[in-house]
This record gives sequence, structure tokens and C-alpha cells, in this order.
Amino acid sequence: MTAPSSPSEHFRGITIRQPWATCITSGPKRIENRPRHWSWRAWLLLHAGLQIDRAALDLPPVARTIQGRDLPTGAVIGVARLAGCHHDPADAPPCDTWAEPGYWHLELTDVHELARPVPARGQLGPWRPTDELVARVRQQLPRLPLP
Repeated sequence: MTAPSSPSEHFRGITIRQPWATCITSGPKRIENRPRHWSWRAWLLLHAGLQIDRAALDLPPVARTIQGRDLPTGAVIGVARLAGCHHDPADAPPCDTWAEPGYWHLELTDVHELARPVPARGQLGPWRPTDELVARVRQQLPRLPLP
């Protein structure tokens, strides 16, 4: 007989600076750039870090995406499924307009924005959320399918 799994076993957290986090949860950004390959494939809690990338606020695609939106920080603002991770070949054009050359590209699907951000502490690299944090996020997304 196997022990019941913990809710947090199906999730990892990823901390993303604003406005990039809101660009993911609100629409067009489905690639997240990271310096290393990620082997995890399942659900990610999208955590908006405390820092704001001020230079990014003036980039046209970012400005269009975040217009009229709050930029919460220090909170989980959505979830997404991490479907893959790839690195574009050196001579190839970027796989997406949001992809940065030289980085690993996390491929995000099934993005769900939370109606109410859930305050939480993030960290560098992938992190494992507590069962309590996952439960608070799942309260807002009760139909979120799990493996």
C-alpha cells in the first residue's frame, strides 16, 4: 500500500519578476527564459517576485499587455503547466517573440490567472511549495486537473 501523496508533490514554484509574471498570466507570454534546463514537467505556481523590471515596463509588447492591470508582487498570481524546456540552436531565430537567445525556454501551457493573489515567499530556481500554499491556490481553481 502506498502512502497518500501530498498536494504539493504535483507542483513546483517559479518566481518571476514583474511585469513578466503578469504577461504570462494575462495572455501572450508562453515562454519563460531561464539560464538552466528544467526537467520538471507538471504544474507550476507562478509567483510574482518582489522586484519589478522597470526597463521592461516601456517595451511595447509588455506595455500593451499590462495596460490598466495591477502588478502584484510577493504573491502567487497564477498556475501553468510546464510542458517542455528547450534551447534554440545558436544560428536559429528565436522560437517565440518572448524568447531570449542564449537562454533555456520553459514552455508554458494551461495558464490560469488567480482572481486574488496569494501572498507567498518565492526563491531562486524551482521551489517546492507548502501544502498550505497549494491548498490556498486550489481554492481558487477547484477544477484544476492533477495527474
